[in-house]
Amino acid sequence: MILNEVSTRSVSVYLAGSAVAAAIVSIVASEILMALALVALFIPPREQIRWPAVTAPLVLWMLWTLLSLAASGHPREGLPQIKKFIWFAMLFVVYNAIRELRHIRGVVIACIATATVSSAWGMEQFVGKYRTYEATHAAYPNFYTFYVGDRITGFMGHWMTFSGQMMMAVVLLAALILFSRDHRWKWPLGAAGILIAVGLFIAETRSMWGGAVAGVVYLLWFSRRWLILALPVLAAILYLTNPFSARERMISIVRPHGDTDSNQHRAVLRRIGIEMIRAHPLFGVGPEQVGKQYQQYIPPDVPRPLPTGYYGHLHNIYFHYAAERGLPALAALLWFLGRALFDFARTLLRLPASAQLREAQWVLHGAIAVILAMMVGGYEEVNLGDSEVLALFLGVIGCGYAAVWLTENSNPPPPRR
Repeated sequence: MILNEVSTRSVSVYLAGSAVAAAIVSIVASEILMALALVALFIPPREQIRWPAVTAPLVLWMLWTLLSLAASGHPREGLPQIKKFIWFAMLFVVYNAIRELRHIRGVVIACIATATVSSAWGMEQFVGKYRTYEATHAAYPNFYTFYVGDRITGFMGHWMTFSGQMMMAVVLLAALILFSRDHRWKWPLGAAGILIAVGLFIAETRSMWGGAVAGVVYLLWFSRRWLILALPVLAAILYLTNPFSARERMISIVRPHGDTDSNQHRAVLRRIGIEMIRAHPLFGVGPEQVGKQYQQYIPPDVPRPLPTGYYGHLHNIYFHYAAERGLPALAALLWFLGRALFDFARTLLRLPASAQLREAQWVLHGAIAVILAMMVGGYEEVNLGDSEVLALFLGVIGCGYAAVWLTENSNPPPPRR
């Protein structure tokens, strides 16, 4: 009986961890593994099902999305967003499957390993793109102009999705190195971190650069604060040496290259979002309707033609979800993020003196840093709308809440006699 119980637990842990890591490689594989992990949780003998503290905002999010869909008048067109509800099971599965801190470490190392391979493949893609540029460079004024519209994607279909995953991976890896007391894999993890960071850098997604910096600054503030001063020095070195022809992308943060960069495009989208929110503050224009209706909400003083860019969403999680599903939906999202931040920070402050449980600090700090990174990066991109990014993000939140549960339900050792 005990053997069967241990076997069932192990299966659910391996399936849940594999589902999170597989999101970096294949969303189909991740979905299959998540479904199997969910089934494994209910195979006898089973543990009592736990509900994370963020269940209420998630339920509100789903409920309000359904109401927005019904109010939009386009229920069939919005069904893809309803199908994404399945990924909320990732949080539930990871939270219930994990019962030990070593399980969380295993999940994170698996994610780091797959992110390293994805980044390495992205580097191979970069080499191929540079060779293509050299063969056709006469048609482009420089490599930046050639590359910015067709960047590396790793195992994903778009560079934004790839970069969102690499951003979370590098932040989690930094938390593991900075706060874990287990240094058995320190040097391999450091090497993996360099590869992932290089992949993120050459993907040239400025929003994910900003998110990664925010997450790392948070981690350094609570571990090695003096190293924060090294970040602007590193940025200056990268600017001066210009590896991978990235200087133009760095310059574009403050000085865009006309219509080549998306700065003006995003500014217009924010204004369109404001007009949508003013017209539909309660339920928004409806799921999947932003791209179909944006032309009706272009402010009259915006010059035509519009800046070049993608207008299928608003490139900003705050404006987009408020415009698409209404202000209550945005409130549910902020409630979810804020509650997770509060719970993880509160647990950090209450960690017991036990050395074994103090190890949980790297998980909690890492989860907080990932949330902060996603919130900062989310101002310039709707990465939570990508199933691959959402699956990994919810897996991280699940690991964070598993660490909370482990620290709150630990059995202190009996007193010595």
